[in-house]
Amino acid sequence: MSRQTPTTTAQRTVTAFDTGVGRPAVAKDDTWITTGRAARELGLRRTEFDLAVRLGRIRTEPGRVAAERRVARAEIERLRAGPDFPEALRRSVHAVGTAEGAALLGVAKARFTRLARLGLVVPVAFHLNRYRAVVWLYLADELRLFGDDEKNAALLTGRTPEGLRGLLDSGIDLRPRNWRSRHLGFLLREAEDPWARAGAVASFLDPLHVAQVVRDPYERSHVHGFRRRPPGGGSPDSPGARIAADLMTARDPDEIAWLRADLARLVDEARGHRPAPRPSGSRPFPSHRTASESRATRVASAGARAPVRGAAGRTGPPGHPGRRRPRQTPRPARPLASSNRPERGAPVKWAGPGWCPGRACLVTLAGPACPETLVCPTTRRHSAGAPGARPAPYNARKSPSCTTETSMRPSRS
Repeated sequence: MSRQTPTTTAQRTVTAFDTGVGRPAVAKDDTWITTGRAARELGLRRTEFDLAVRLGRIRTEPGRVAAERRVARAEIERLRAGPDFPEALRRSVHAVGTAEGAALLGVAKARFTRLARLGLVVPVAFHLNRYRAVVWLYLADELRLFGDDEKNAALLTGRTPEGLRGLLDSGIDLRPRNWRSRHLGFLLREAEDPWARAGAVASFLDPLHVAQVVRDPYERSHVHGFRRRPPGGGSPDSPGARIAADLMTARDPDEIAWLRADLARLVDEARGHRPAPRPSGSRPFPSHRTASESRATRVASAGARAPVRGAAGRTGPPGHPGRRRPRQTPRPARPLASSNRPERGAPVKWAGPGWCPGRACLVTLAGPACPETLVCPTTRRHSAGAPGARPAPYNARKSPSCTTETSMRPSRS
């Protein structure tokens, strides 16, 4: 007969995590797909898919790896359930060039280019052809809306108004600026971190302007980590990448001023949200102080460093007699050697031994009363007729024999 051992069941407190109440809804890995697979399932080319993401037609989420995007399976099902799929989606992201855009508006290519330069039609993307020329692309739907508007009928036919002709004659071209404004809106919608939004704005500024706005080196380095590269890919040192970087950099003064003000505001908001990483023990750079606060700080620090001067003119800390500072008399200025130097070949007067009036060592005096030559204090050379003349020492070492130095050597005969 076997003995049964009683078992004891431990009581466990039931929490909200057991019932699923209050637990955040986290999508499983099988509910997310990559952007490449999403483009294939939607029947779009990769360029069309990227343009649809920029325009907000397709919603994406950040992936597990930095700079990686992914698409939810529910987003794919939503797009598939739309009317006239996939033609409607493909038509909404259809971009055309200058020739096709001019055909849609029924105008010549030259007139279409003038409309684009004036900013009346805004490009949505660009690429470089095999000659590295910039090819601007425009949304076909926006061009149709522009052509159907009765207010724009005067711009499509007849002469261009006088004011617009003056702008064209001045060389205005608003296509790069309008594209930058549109691309900045896309980057700001994609950014989910305050520092990422600041980096998106900094992507359109020259690094020198960024350094002038973000004075803290650690904050500036953190912002540069979120800067976005120009579209198009390729090596950063390639000619095409340099052209794209030039198109992405603001050039107009008013545009630069607007981006600088926006960058300063976003950095201030990001600083309040989360400080930039910095080494332990380093103090934040006072870049966010106002001009009055910085001036007051400099005055206070200068007053703290200023020595206390007593009644006897002594300097030292408060309560200490200190030492009397010796008076420093100014050293008399030395006269310039070239102040009394005459020009080469000019007639001079005898000034006594030790005075050299020209650049040469021996200068023959002019005039019948002064047959002597002058004495150079540097070389100590004398002529035969000069007062106190003495033979000059032989100094023709390391000199070629064809010079006149060898003729001054005394004869041994």
